[in-house]
Amino acid sequence: MTLKTALDSRGVATITLARPELHNAFDDKLIAALTAHLEQLAADPAVRVVVLGAEGRSFSAGADLNWMRRVAGYSEEENVQDAMGLATLMHTLDSLPKPTVARVQGAAFGGGVGLVACCDVVIASERASFCLSEVKLGLTPATISPYVVAKIGVSAARRYFLTAERFNADTACRLGLVHEVTTEELLDDVVEGLVSDLLNNGPQAMREAKQLIADVAWQEADTALLTDTARRIAKLRGSAEGREGLSAFLDKRRPHWP
Repeated sequence: MTLKTALDSRGVATITLARPELHNAFDDKLIAALTAHLEQLAADPAVRVVVLGAEGRSFSAGADLNWMRRVAGYSEEENVQDAMGLATLMHTLDSLPKPTVARVQGAAFGGGVGLVACCDVVIASERASFCLSEVKLGLTPATISPYVVAKIGVSAARRYFLTAERFNADTACRLGLVHEVTTEELLDDVVEGLVSDLLNNGPQAMREAKQLIADVAWQEADTALLTDTARRIAKLRGSAEGREGLSAFLDKRRPHWP
């Protein structure tokens, strides 16, 4: 089994990469399985939060080298089709209409950094490390680049895409790839605390908030954008979830999300 999944009574879905003997490197089969499972979670109204983690010492070493050897013999068009699998996985994770939390306990290389960059919140152990290693193999981090650049910025990308140097969790936090660094012993507690915070929030509101970020990022604050954002908040104010959230706040009670 290369992928373990679970859903608890609160609606917290946990996906665990389970190839520790291969440092959770992924091939086309694991990519397809992970994409399919994320699509199922996206469509399941019972799912409130998704946590992505991994077994063993590494979070993910990126591409499985045996897979890379195999695709090296593909034609250019076959390689395009194969690479679209990873591109689709990254887009599916990045655009998932549920809050996503990455639990990074160890090293993340190449495409593993892409998985981290596609999650909404990233909690890393102080033992974690990161490397955009593709240029060492004569490649580029092409399919993960939109998400990594969005997280760490152009300046940092110009350094780490080109040097392929390894950087630690504190540097990743400073760059914006990681949101919080903790000890290995406290990693699960910190992740659980964050999940509990997310579960306190309106599911529709969080879904709309994720879409809002995607839609307004890098946009000029012109009349069209001002009108669009005003319509978005008006829609939520009039929704059942919005009315319940306000009532609960005024009544000083926990909301009962519809």
